[in-house]
Amino acid sequence: MMILITIVCYFSILLLIARTTGRKGGSNAAFFKGENRSPWFIVSFGMIGASISGVTFVSVPGMVREMDMTYMQTVFGFFFGYIVVAHVLLPLYYRLNLTSIYSYLGTRIGLHTYRTGSLFFLISRMLGTAAKLYLVCLILHTYVFGAMGVPFEVIAAVSVGLVWLYTNKSGIRTIVWTDTLQTLCLIMALICIIVFVTGRLDVGFEGALQTIAQSEHSRIFVFDDWMSSRNFFKQFFSGIFIVIVMTGLDQDMMQKNLSCRNLREAQKNMYCYGFSFVPLNLLFLGLGILLLTLAPQMGLTLPLLSDDILPMFATQGHLGQAVLVLFTIGIIAAAFSNSDSALTAMTTSVCIDLLGIEKESEEIARRKRQRVHLALSLLLIGCICLVEALNNKSVIDVIYIIASYTYGPLLGMFAFGLFTRRATKDRWVPLIAVLSPVLCYILSRVTELQTGYRFGYELLMLNGALTFAGMFALSSKRNDQNKSKN
Repeated sequence: MMILITIVCYFSILLLIARTTGRKGGSNAAFFKGENRSPWFIVSFGMIGASISGVTFVSVPGMVREMDMTYMQTVFGFFFGYIVVAHVLLPLYYRLNLTSIYSYLGTRIGLHTYRTGSLFFLISRMLGTAAKLYLVCLILHTYVFGAMGVPFEVIAAVSVGLVWLYTNKSGIRTIVWTDTLQTLCLIMALICIIVFVTGRLDVGFEGALQTIAQSEHSRIFVFDDWMSSRNFFKQFFSGIFIVIVMTGLDQDMMQKNLSCRNLREAQKNMYCYGFSFVPLNLLFLGLGILLLTLAPQMGLTLPLLSDDILPMFATQGHLGQAVLVLFTIGIIAAAFSNSDSALTAMTTSVCIDLLGIEKESEEIARRKRQRVHLALSLLLIGCICLVEALNNKSVIDVIYIIASYTYGPLLGMFAFGLFTRRATKDRWVPLIAVLSPVLCYILSRVTELQTGYRFGYELLMLNGALTFAGMFALSSKRNDQNKSKN
C-alpha cells in the first residue's frame, strides 16, 4: 500500500506541474520549443534524468561485477562529446532556427535524406523507449502490482497514458519542469539508497569510500589489453561518438536545448549537463561495489543476471521498506523522464518532418499535432505489450541492437553534410542508410568468427563511416548538386 500511495502522490505532483505550465495555452511554439523561454540551468538539470532510463538505474550498479568500474572510461569520453555538440552542432541548429534538427539534412542534401534521417530517429526512439518502459513495467508488475492482480497490459497502458496526459498540452514547456522534478527524485533516491547500504555495512562515509577504493572491482582504466572491449581508447572515443550521435543528432535531446533563450545559454546547459555525468555514474558504480560487498556479509546469493542485483536487494526486504519505496521512485523517475521527452520528440519529428504542419494555420496544426501525439502513445503501448507477449529476453536485446544500429546512418549523414562541400545522389541515400547497418553487422560477425574480436561501442563509428563512404562514393562537386539529386 505504501508503494501505491507513493506512486499516486508522485504522479499527482507531475500533473500539477503540467497544469501550471499549461495555463497559458498549448500553442505549437510552446509544445515544440517552449517558446524559447526555458532557463538553461533548469534544462541542464532535467536532461540528466532524461538521459538515465530506468534500465540504467537498474543496470549500472550491477555492471561492476563483470566490468569493474571501467564504464567510467566511456563516461569521461561523454564530456568531450558534449563539448563537440556545444561548439559544432548547437551553433548550426540555432543559426538555422530549427525546430526539427533533421530539417538540416533537407536543406543541405535533399528531401530523401531528410525523411530518411527522421525515420531512422523514429525507429530508434520508438524501439528504445518501448524496451525501456517494458522493463520498468515488468519490474512494477513483478514486485508491486502483480500481487494486487493488476495485468501487465494495464500497467503499460496507464504508464503511457500518464505520460500522454501531462505532455499533451504544452510538450517541451511542461517537460523542462517535470524532468527537473524527476531528476531530483532520481538523484535523491540514489543517494538515500547508498546511505541505507552504508548503514547496513556499518562503515560510515569514509569507510564506504575505503571499501570502494580497496575492492577488486574498483579498476577504472584498461591500457594493456588492445583486444578487450574495455580498452581505454576504445571506450573513451566511443563515449565521444555516442554523445555526438545519441545527444547531438537526436531530436529528443536537442529539442530541450533548442528551447533555451539563445545559443550561449544552450552551450552553458551542455557543459553543466555533460560534467554532471562523471559524479553521477561514480555514485551508481560505487553503489554496485557496496552491494557486492554487502551480499556475503548477509549470506545472500547474488542472482545470475547483474541487472537483478539492485532489484533483489530493494524488493526482497533486505534493506527495509524505505529502500523499496526509494527504488520504486528512482526507476519511475528515470523511466518517465526518458519516456516523456521521447514521446514529445517523436511527435515533433512526425509533425515537422513528415507532415510539414508548420505550413498549416495554428489551429489546424495544433489539432494534427494532438492526433499524432495520441497515435504515437497508442503505438508505444502496443510495442510494450508486443514485447511482453513474445516473453523472450533475447527480443529485448535485439531491440536494443536494432536501435543502436539505426543511429549510425545519422552520424554518416550529418558528417557528410558538415564536413564536405559535395552533393550526393539524394534518392540513393535511403538505400545506403539501410545497407550500412546490414554490412556493419556482417563485418562484426565475420571479424568475431575469424579473429575472436568482438566489437563494442565502436560499431557506431564503423556504421557511420560506412554511410559516409556510400554517400561520398555517389557524390560530386557542389555545383552539380541539382543534377546529383535526380
